[in-house]
Amino acid sequence: MTPHTEPSNAMDQSQKTTHERTYSVRTVAYWLCTLMIVVELFAGSMWALSRIPFDREQIGHLGYPLYMLYILGAWKLGGGAVILSPRFPRLKEWAYAGAFFDFSGAVASHLFVGDSPTNWAYPALLVAVLLVSWSLRPEGRRLPSLSSEASPSITEWAVPIGIAAAILMLSVLTLPKGHFSTHCSGPCGASGIAQSP
Repeated sequence: MTPHTEPSNAMDQSQKTTHERTYSVRTVAYWLCTLMIVVELFAGSMWALSRIPFDREQIGHLGYPLYMLYILGAWKLGGGAVILSPRFPRLKEWAYAGAFFDFSGAVASHLFVGDSPTNWAYPALLVAVLLVSWSLRPEGRRLPSLSSEASPSITEWAVPIGIAAAILMLSVLTLPKGHFSTHCSGPCGASGIAQSP
């Protein structure tokens, strides 16, 4: 070897080692977070489908009907299986979105009924772990990049935004009289929604 090519090889080897180490840490972090989420989804599914007393108590406390346990249990089982399995990148996106809605919905539900942080901290942690898992996914578990497509122009956004605004205004205008208020005028529960007698 000539002295001129030796430093280049050493530098390439150093960069390769650093890249491998970074890839390794990223992979380990991805799998730890992903396994934590999948364990929670599978265990949550079994608990919900079995309607254990803890889940029945929680769902009742939050004001949801008991049959929600069957719906949540089935979707958690499917979501966990899809997140864990190889391939199906679009289905994985949906499973991650569903898990995000489930965990963040649990946080919001506990906050709406006035629960303390001991009740909503764990689902909030799951939201964070889920986002880490989603962001660290390897290329084979992601949708193909759409960066080659041109970004939509402002005029391409104006039409759908205008239509959405018009539909939203129409929806507000069609509400029954007196139903568009910021507070409850009758007997209210913890949610601020009028309760029927």
